[in-house]
Amino acid sequence: MTGGRLGSLIRRGKASTLISQLKNSSPRVPYGGSSSPALPPPPRFGGSGSHREGFLARFASFYGFKSMPKSLYGQSSRNMSTSIPLASSSKMDLSNSGLRLLVTKGPHAQKVVGIWLFGCAAWVFSLVVLGGVTRLTRSGLSMTDWKFTGGLPPLSEDQWLLEFEKYQQSPEYKRVNKGMTLEDFKFIYWMEYAHRMWGRGLGMVFAFPFMYFLAKGFITRQLGLRLSALFAIGGAQGLVGWWMVKSGLEEPPSEYVQPRVSPYRLATHLTSAFVIYCGILWTALSVVMPEPPSGTLEWIRGAARVQKWAVPVSLLVGMTAISGAFVAGNDAGHAYNTFPKMGDSWIPEDIFDMDPLIRNFFENTSMVQLNHRILATATLASIGGLWFAARKVNIHPAVQSLIGSTLGMAALQVTVGITTLLTYVPVSLASAHQAGALTLLTLMIILTHTLRRPSPALLKSLTSIRKMKS
Repeated sequence: MTGGRLGSLIRRGKASTLISQLKNSSPRVPYGGSSSPALPPPPRFGGSGSHREGFLARFASFYGFKSMPKSLYGQSSRNMSTSIPLASSSKMDLSNSGLRLLVTKGPHAQKVVGIWLFGCAAWVFSLVVLGGVTRLTRSGLSMTDWKFTGGLPPLSEDQWLLEFEKYQQSPEYKRVNKGMTLEDFKFIYWMEYAHRMWGRGLGMVFAFPFMYFLAKGFITRQLGLRLSALFAIGGAQGLVGWWMVKSGLEEPPSEYVQPRVSPYRLATHLTSAFVIYCGILWTALSVVMPEPPSGTLEWIRGAARVQKWAVPVSLLVGMTAISGAFVAGNDAGHAYNTFPKMGDSWIPEDIFDMDPLIRNFFENTSMVQLNHRILATATLASIGGLWFAARKVNIHPAVQSLIGSTLGMAALQVTVGITTLLTYVPVSLASAHQAGALTLLTLMIILTHTLRRPSPALLKSLTSIRKMKS
């Protein structure tokens, strides 16, 4: 009967009546619901005042937060299409909607799982920063053994003396910290112990809620497999960390070389942490936002164009961050503490001193620092180019704001990096620089996720709406 009425209205050319009929007859189901979902498209900014909205207001309404007042993104008659539901029948099945939800059991389950995943991502972020501080304070080699459960720290003076005696047998003590007091040793020991236990704490924070949500039936098979893979990588990360530490407990090949962990193993450890972080963050975004924000077909086409540029820029951001691990692993930050030149020249003469040639790119301190400088400059220029190109594309205003924020973060990150270099790598600035790298990567992940292609159901709905309006 509904199809007959719609056909009659179309033949009569009464478009406004048709829109009214659709609005009144189509039930609205909460976004991401588990039963008969007639999914409304995400809210759109309408009217000429959309560009005057603040970034937070636009970003909140961009993701469909209900707490934002309607006055911030009010709809005009020209934007009536955003209030039309995606489905005209309350009996539409999720499996036929083209939208694959990662969480079942309704919006409440979707919200709870999303909060849990965002919390795990924040935990990984803090773990990476804590690991950087541990390395910068030369605390990573203070514990000379590894236990699966971590064990208890020394609780008595005799236990502290025993741990100190173990450390005194290490190359780092003999060549760097000889004469260190017990109190100084306690500081670096607590730093490394906290880093290890914080990582084990992440395992429990991830595993127990995961099992609970599985038992409650919240998690789909697709999400379960993805989270299981992330948990396995997280478990292996502990072994990679110890594999890295062991390299620093071995005698250096030369008496003039200070003991330090292998830069290759440090880069592997950091890369694994980044993979875990990006995987959890992307999954959390997919849970709370199963559909990308849209609004019009023009915005979707514009997002597809910007995505082609954003993906390689994201990879460049990741490469730059990983190159920072080789700077840290080779202690290359102290090679040249001048900018923009490296010493008295633009390119040092000793960048090809090692044999074979490939070693220069990963072990020669001059080459390693030069590579990081080039990658950082290329990253800033690429994000700047992305921002400039996106200005000429018809995309959602909040996407424009997100790209602008990413450019601002990239400029800040380069500024902090240069300041860190010129001030001989203090712990505070170096830690902020590492946190900035992960923050920049976070913004690129959010941007890339936001620009992904909508489901067939949403595309079909927007196409139908456009035909009705024309």
